[in-house]
Amino acid sequence: MTNITECILVITLLSVLLSLASTRLIALVRIMALQGIMVSLTPLFLKGHESLGSGALIFFQLMILIKGLLIPGLLYMAVKRIAIKREIEPFIGYHASILAGLVMLIFSVFITSHLRLSLPAGHDMVLITAITTMAAGFFLMMARSKAITQVIGYLMLENGIYLIGTALTKHSQTLYVVEFGVLLDLLVGVMIMGIILHNINSAFDDVDTTLLGRLKD
Repeated sequence: MTNITECILVITLLSVLLSLASTRLIALVRIMALQGIMVSLTPLFLKGHESLGSGALIFFQLMILIKGLLIPGLLYMAVKRIAIKREIEPFIGYHASILAGLVMLIFSVFITSHLRLSLPAGHDMVLITAITTMAAGFFLMMARSKAITQVIGYLMLENGIYLIGTALTKHSQTLYVVEFGVLLDLLVGVMIMGIILHNINSAFDDVDTTLLGRLKD
C-alpha cells in the first residue's frame, strides 16, 4: 500500500468522524462530497494506474463525478430548498456520536484482525475503513431525525459497501459493473428522496421524520 492510499483512507476515516460531529446540513453534504471522492480514488491508487485499462479509468472518472459531484449536488439543492440549516434534536447527541464512531473504529480493527480473511497484501486498512464507514452510515440513519441526514447515512453505507468490495477483491472488473448499477439505483433513490423531502417540508414545515408518526389512515 502506498503512502497516497494511506492518506486517502485516513481522510475517509476523518470524514466519518466529522460527519458524526457535524450539526450543519451543508457541512454534512460537503463532507460526503469529499468522502465520495476519496472512496472513488481508493481502488485507483490501491491497484496502481499501470494495472488498469482505459475502461477502468473511465469508470473511476464516472465514480468521482457521481459520488463527488452529482449526488452531493442534488443533496445541496435539497438542503437549500427546504431551508433548514441544522440538525436540532438528534436521537443521540453529538459527543456520544463521536464516541460511538471511535468505538466503531476499534471494533473494525478487532474484526479485521480476527476474521483471518485471505486479504490481498495491504488491504487490511481498506477493510478497517470500510467496516467503520458502513457502521457509521447505519448509525447516522438511526441516530438522526432529519430525513436529509438519514439520506447522507445511506450514502455513507453505500461507500462502506464499495470499500468492502475493494478490500476483498483482487480483480475488480466485475465489482465495477455491479457498483455502477448500484450507483444508478442510488442516484434514482436520492432523486426520489428529494421529492419526499419537499413533500414532508410542505406538509409539516420541517423534515423531521418523527413527524410522520402523526399520519393516520
